Amino acid sequence: MSAGSEGGGATAVRTPPFGTGQRIRTRAIWAVSLFTAAIPPAVVGLGIATATDDQANVAMPLALFFWVLGFLFALWAAVPTLRYWEALPGQTRWLGALPLLSVSLFMSLALVVPLVR
Repeated sequence: MSAGSEGGGATAVRTPPFGTGQRIRTRAIWAVSLFTAAIPPAVVGLGIATATDDQANVAMPLALFFWVLGFLFALWAAVPTLRYWEALPGQTRWLGALPLLSVSLFMSLALVVPLVR
């Protein structure tokens, strides 16, 4: 019987495949870049929607496209980060987790603020 099967033993830390840290960093950077790229079209689209009667514009779908693409990259960075959390260095852990955490924070604020008012 192994020490891990007795209930009190420690489990082995899975080592990530070669290059996992670099892939996590690259995906997290792309997620942040795409979230940032969604801001100017959202501001322009909001300005067009509030200043004119014409509600159809290209800016808001473009902003949504960038945001959804950034969200997919954030998920793509978070999954291997959480899978190999114990074996990754601290900076890589948080860099891989923060894009998805920021999305969940802003989504939570977007849901809670209208309810409080």
